[in-house]
Amino acid sequence: MIRVDIAGKHFGDVQVLGRVRFDIASGETVALVGPSGIGKSTVLRIVAGIDTRFQGHVERPEAMAIVFQEPTLLAWRSARDNLLLTQPGLTPEGADRALAKVGLEGRGEAFPLQLSLGQQRRLSLARAFAGKPELLIMDEPFVSLDPEMAEQMMGLTETLIAEARPATLFVTHATAEAERLATRILHLEGRPATLRA
Repeated sequence: MIRVDIAGKHFGDVQVLGRVRFDIASGETVALVGPSGIGKSTVLRIVAGIDTRFQGHVERPEAMAIVFQEPTLLAWRSARDNLLLTQPGLTPEGADRALAKVGLEGRGEAFPLQLSLGQQRRLSLARAFAGKPELLIMDEPFVSLDPEMAEQMMGLTETLIAEARPATLFVTHATAEAERLATRILHLEGRPATLRA
């Protein structure tokens, strides 16, 4: 169980988040939606432990993976090494199986810049799931993809989540994405932003 209890978050003198409190159970997918600039990514950074300067408390497991808006891959390392370097204990064979699971079979030697944006997103997913996360955090993972590629990536993400069953928190501005992937949708609104009652 992931427990999030944010009492407030300030950037200087500006309070951007008010009370934001929710839990996520294992196997549950929670979508966080709201207008652009409302603070959705700030909530994700707090939940992930990247931003620790807030009032409140977050309980989360150590086994965690983050999928950012951009793939954030190591451009100077092969696809296989992008998995091996970030997942201790993963074998080269395990990395190749993880790549095959996301449709990148035989691309282990390719470097990220030799892959299309869609393939880079697949590699980012492979890296996230290779570590068997108990908590998966995704920040607008389908942004800037054309509709056909976004549909493929949503289908792949659905499959991976169903197999691994992590507690999942993802931010999206697209209601259709939230309705498709999430078991529960949270709405962030107001100034400072809080969850809609």
